[in-house]
Amino acid sequence: MFTPIHVAQTLLKIRQNNPLIHNITNMVVMQFTANILLSLGASPAMINAKEEVQEFVQKAKALVINLGTISAPQAQAILLAVKTASEHQIPWVMDPVGVGACTYRSQIAVELLNYHPTTIRGNASEIIALYHYYTKQVTHHTGHGVDSKDQPEHALDAAKKLALSCQTIVSISGQTDYITNGHQTIQVKNGHVMLTKVTGVGCSASAITAACLAIEPDALAASAHAMVLIGTAGDIAMKQAKGPGSLQIALLDTLYLLNEEQLLHYAKIQLAKEG
Repeated sequence: MFTPIHVAQTLLKIRQNNPLIHNITNMVVMQFTANILLSLGASPAMINAKEEVQEFVQKAKALVINLGTISAPQAQAILLAVKTASEHQIPWVMDPVGVGACTYRSQIAVELLNYHPTTIRGNASEIIALYHYYTKQVTHHTGHGVDSKDQPEHALDAAKKLALSCQTIVSISGQTDYITNGHQTIQVKNGHVMLTKVTGVGCSASAITAACLAIEPDALAASAHAMVLIGTAGDIAMKQAKGPGSLQIALLDTLYLLNEEQLLHYAKIQLAKEG
């Protein structure tokens, strides 16, 4: 389940099935996220109104919840959406953007854990802060906006504990991505540092995770495959990009053209040794 060929099989299934992915996401990345999903082979939808999210979630194959530009009306829609997803056993991904920087979004993120996200995907600082809020260990705000000030390996212990407590997968993005269910941990060593200069790449990783969950029943494998796909596409795209602007376009083109041969050559995924 954790080899480049398995990632290629997941990508093929996405392209064959064109799963509908419902995104309640932040306004900064909405268009880019939709284009990423289209390039991958999935079908994006950006339904935000609380009056219709419950109805639409039931049509989708997976749901993405992104707290980037959270507001009170969006929070209401999010709670309705995740409740519906949980009731109908629709996989959903929580991207706890900026958790730890502000109390409001952090409290919402903790409340969402009650609805059993299939995968939590964030940077190291977000995962550490989410765990601290969840276990009521917070004495002061720890976040640094939406960027991580911690290394992924420093968040691994919190990620494992959070995964076990919430019976979820935790996916930490960084120079090395760690994806864990609390018992097993997968390492993915793809992705160029320039990706951090393009707004929405992390959010796109969450959307790709949802697309993989829509067609792969093993949530740990699906979440790991997603990080390989966005990371490998970034590695290949940087071969033609000159900077953040051209990288954004190259990333979309690369995802659209990504194939098994490239994944077998570039993908760096392995089961981590537990120490």
